[in-house]
Amino acid sequence: MWVLQLVGGDAVTEIRPLKAGGSPWLIGWGDASAGGRAVLRVGTAAEARVQARAETAMPIADEHGVPVPDVLGSRISDEESLLLIEWIDGSSSQPVEPDPARLEALGAMAAVIFRADLGDIELPHVSRPIDGVDFDALRTASPHPLLERAARRLDGMHPESPTGLVHGDLWPGNTLWRDGEIVAVIDWDCAGRGPAGVDLASLRLDAALSWGPEASDHVLAGWEREAAEPAQDVAYWDAVAGVNTPPDLGWFVETTIEAIDRPDLTREVMMKRRDAFLSDALERLG
Repeated sequence: MWVLQLVGGDAVTEIRPLKAGGSPWLIGWGDASAGGRAVLRVGTAAEARVQARAETAMPIADEHGVPVPDVLGSRISDEESLLLIEWIDGSSSQPVEPDPARLEALGAMAAVIFRADLGDIELPHVSRPIDGVDFDALRTASPHPLLERAARRLDGMHPESPTGLVHGDLWPGNTLWRDGEIVAVIDWDCAGRGPAGVDLASLRLDAALSWGPEASDHVLAGWEREAAEPAQDVAYWDAVAGVNTPPDLGWFVETTIEAIDRPDLTREVMMKRRDAFLSDALERLG
């Protein structure tokens, strides 16, 4: 009823889960003229702060040339948090073989996001990808020598970097494509104010996980072309991205296979590539 009131529909005609059998949900409706579709994100009341990050960041990104869904409405109560956004026709599926043009487009998109003017808008500071997950605790529960060594190497290192808008979980699975072009950047729950390296390294790591180490170079090339300057502290941010993964890659594997339609990937392949990416970043750090 809440969705129908927002969109002016007469009746719900479709409800379909879009991720792992649950939220977000594709909602379809009909009315006297035609009807339409939207995406409903449902969370607990405790997740209202996360929803607020997305609801704040998306219009800012939109104003600065980032393709994002329009926010149609939101509601927060003692029981739940709801966010209704525009449905955009597109796919997150990615090719089995690396596509340099796509990878460069992803890097360029990270640069476009970063240069959005935040002004006095309040967003949390973001210093690593997916900051809502305690990766330190995951390493404690399941020790991994390389991750532990990398975490020790990074401890106390805080390069000075300009801050701008960052997505906070930028990877191909959070983009929608149509005819070879990015038509939407979605899932802004981890958005905030932070260094450009957060999103750049996140994309570079995911490119390496999905296609091998050479793929991350195309992401960097796209970012530097769009930003018109060299990226700073690339080795540091690559190491940060590598450390902030589950020791056994956990849900990263299942999410990647499902979101970008890559059933050819395996946990063993992705772990080997993650460890190689992180080892290389540590070597470049010295």
